[in-house]
Amino acid sequence: MSACRPLFAVRLASFIVAVAGVAAAGFGVAASAAPLPAKTLVFCSDASPAGFDPAQYTTSVENSAAGYTVYNRLVEFEQGGTKVEPGLAQSWDVSPDGKTYTFHLRHGVKFQTTAYFKPTRELNADDVVLTFERMLDPDNALRKQYPVSFPYFVDLGLQKNIEKIEALDPYTVRFTLRNVSAPFLSELAMPFTSILSGEYVDQLLRAGKAQDLNQYPVGTGPFIFRSYTKDASIRFDGNPDYWKPGVVRLSKLVFEITPDPAVREAKLKKNECQVMVYPRPTDITELQADPDLQVPQQVGFNVGFLAYNTTHKPLDNVDVRRALDMAIDKLTIVKQVYQGAGQVASNPMPPTQWSYDKTLTDAPYDTAKAKALLAKAGYPDGFDITLWAMPVQRPYNPNARLMAELIQADWAKIGVRAKIVTYEWGEYVKRAHAGEHDTMLIGFTGDNGDPDNWLGVLLSCAAVKGSNFAKWCYQPFDDLIVQAREMTDQAQRTKLYVQAQQIFKDQVPFTPIAHSIVYQPMRKDVMGFKIDPFGPTQFWNVGMK
Repeated sequence: MSACRPLFAVRLASFIVAVAGVAAAGFGVAASAAPLPAKTLVFCSDASPAGFDPAQYTTSVENSAAGYTVYNRLVEFEQGGTKVEPGLAQSWDVSPDGKTYTFHLRHGVKFQTTAYFKPTRELNADDVVLTFERMLDPDNALRKQYPVSFPYFVDLGLQKNIEKIEALDPYTVRFTLRNVSAPFLSELAMPFTSILSGEYVDQLLRAGKAQDLNQYPVGTGPFIFRSYTKDASIRFDGNPDYWKPGVVRLSKLVFEITPDPAVREAKLKKNECQVMVYPRPTDITELQADPDLQVPQQVGFNVGFLAYNTTHKPLDNVDVRRALDMAIDKLTIVKQVYQGAGQVASNPMPPTQWSYDKTLTDAPYDTAKAKALLAKAGYPDGFDITLWAMPVQRPYNPNARLMAELIQADWAKIGVRAKIVTYEWGEYVKRAHAGEHDTMLIGFTGDNGDPDNWLGVLLSCAAVKGSNFAKWCYQPFDDLIVQAREMTDQAQRTKLYVQAQQIFKDQVPFTPIAHSIVYQPMRKDVMGFKIDPFGPTQFWNVGMK
């Protein structure tokens, strides 16, 4: 295996630099700011963001409100796709052994000017180093004054794998890894790696207000944060100095926070907002028939699931988890909850993800066998348990309350008494990270197109304090994930991921419920919008007629 790494790395480096050079030629920094179209777009979003610091969040709410509006990264995913292209780095090189990445930054990239910060310099290597050192070094000044967790950085193993980050000169940054990491570039395109302004951070540290980073963001992105009224609205201005010409086609962008999907739909029809998120499945046909609307759709890169907290008794017993799993009537759930816009899931990732194991099948829905399995595990009379239901609608779960009620009824047939619990979305995720739940409904939309993004983020030992809501650390599974991450040959990685999926199916840390179709209703006069396969709502290249 080790003998093939240098050859792969050389080819990869040559390919990446060639692609990066071509892309960079088309995305140079604008020489002067062009006036923005005098257009305002209102987006009916579904929930309030917990904050505007992308490094500490994992949901599409924060990624939409900050990561893809205010910020940029060294590399980016192409709009509406999974391909990695140049971002703040116009090109990069990879060493023959695959462990050193050298990024060449763009010149002339400006940080945003706001009411609370006025930059005196452009982006440079110090900003990149600060961004990653904050997540890597517990003694970093920003981290010490504003201590928060960085779930993705930890879940993906970057905390352990990045050995050092160096500014070689003002426009060159070098990352040295301890081990080869096949998904590394894709991981750098995710919102949690959004580049901070070192000058702004210094200003906050001097004032003793480092926590303001989470409320008053400053980045290099296409939209400038102006104000946030909790549970009501977020207001942005188009960035006239954005480094990529033609991307910003709005002078104003407003997020109207509208949790009720019926209200979102009513606002859309009245043209009070021009784009909405997460329509109810039962309303799709009506929305499609409206002559003033367009309803683009695509197969979702997602999975909705029920996680078992394996650190809580009796869920630490695999037979209990198997019994609960086979007692769930997935076909009925998909029919009633997804209304024809979903398909039953049996794997921890969607069928469109490479390395998906098509041979995996669910245990048959069988209450009699489930009850017998509970008796074998020592619970002939069942037990009491909490079942958490998400308070928000998501493509992977359009109605968590209804789903919870259906599962509650299914489990009652085998003597398991489930109490349905819910919290406000931010609190729900926070408490789940802390492991307060017994079982919980949650889901995931892929972030970077690599299998590690599912199996590593949702199920690895490194992620038990992050997005591994099953709190499941199973060494035979984890060894396969770590080994696959350090390989570069896709066929060999696939073999390991298939083995890992089979272990998952045997051990049942969570029950996959469904994969859904994603719909994004909007007004007919919205132009340039593309559905993001990774879940957030983006407004790059989006304009109005």
